[in-house]
Amino acid sequence: MDGKLAVIGLGSLGSMALWQASRLSQDVVGFEAASPAHGRSAVGGDTRLFRMIYRGNPDLYPILERSRDLWAELEAETGQNILARTGGLSIGTKDGAYLTALLETTHTTGAEYQILSREQMAERYPQHNLRTDDIAVYDPHAGALRTDRAVTAAVAAAQANGATIHTNTPIDNITETSEGVLITSGEKTWTFENVIVSSGGWSQRLMPDYLKAATETKRIFLTWFVAKNAAEFSPENFPVFIRIEEDRSMYGAPAVDGVTVKATLDGRGGPTKDAESVPRNLTPAEIQETTETVTEFFPGLVPNIVRSDAFPDLYTADHNPLLGRPTENSRIYYATGFSGGGFKNATGFGEIAAHEALGKRAFDGLDFVRPDRFKTT
Repeated sequence: MDGKLAVIGLGSLGSMALWQASRLSQDVVGFEAASPAHGRSAVGGDTRLFRMIYRGNPDLYPILERSRDLWAELEAETGQNILARTGGLSIGTKDGAYLTALLETTHTTGAEYQILSREQMAERYPQHNLRTDDIAVYDPHAGALRTDRAVTAAVAAAQANGATIHTNTPIDNITETSEGVLITSGEKTWTFENVIVSSGGWSQRLMPDYLKAATETKRIFLTWFVAKNAAEFSPENFPVFIRIEEDRSMYGAPAVDGVTVKATLDGRGGPTKDAESVPRNLTPAEIQETTETVTEFFPGLVPNIVRSDAFPDLYTADHNPLLGRPTENSRIYYATGFSGGGFKNATGFGEIAAHEALGKRAFDGLDFVRPDRFKTT
């Protein structure tokens, strides 16, 4: 045996699973095809939104609560400022479908929130140009996660705890044997008691057929703009936001670099052949819609895209992640398929994956993420 646990892919989820596993065992090894937080992974793009208020499955809320605590633990353990606690805004038409669904979930979870009228928004956050019937829901616990800093901090913390890291080591194949799990990279092989597959858009080739059929790689693009007055869009003055109207939608984060504001069209991920084939350049239609939306929503931004990029992520058929073993007695554990929305939960799901893969603890109430939900027989 080369170790108790291998973690394949040290991106948003894998880095956190490795960190948590290193707290449970010194016999864990991480494998990364390039380097942690490399520029072509789903980690790219500087920031991700952390929020406690959302629309959708209320069963995610306990994981969000645990994730919030673990982000603070990672900061304390590494001395890094990872979560900029800016607060968050969800903006839409009063009594419209988006805010109605969001508040329904929020009432179920019991998350703390505040309703801001159009007039209150104009006073507190005049950066937003609202429509006549718009209001906002304020999340006091939301913020911007610094993605590169988070991943590199988690990997460093794992190494400090005794974990071994192999970079520039893409895994070609994983095979279960009577002794454990054999993993192969070129001509090199290792055998581990258990393996976590957390390689995002690159995970499909390490999956059984039924999971390949339930997943697809999609391209996510991001855009940034220069503020006319950078102070107005600083983390102290400009919360993270999601705004969904009937005809336009956008989300973003403050100028964490002191210059550029992330403002990106929401929900525009499109299928791509594989993680290696993601077109990095925006199409003319993407540029036009992004520019038109920023022009309406943010008069304080210069309506020219100054930076853009695109990244792959693995999506499941129901947009819930894969977390668990493909069969009951398998030694392979999947922690992938987060469908463009996993970073905020990465610490919480990473803790679950580490404990379950090492056989330390099982977690209930997670049927909605278990891989066997996609089995047909």
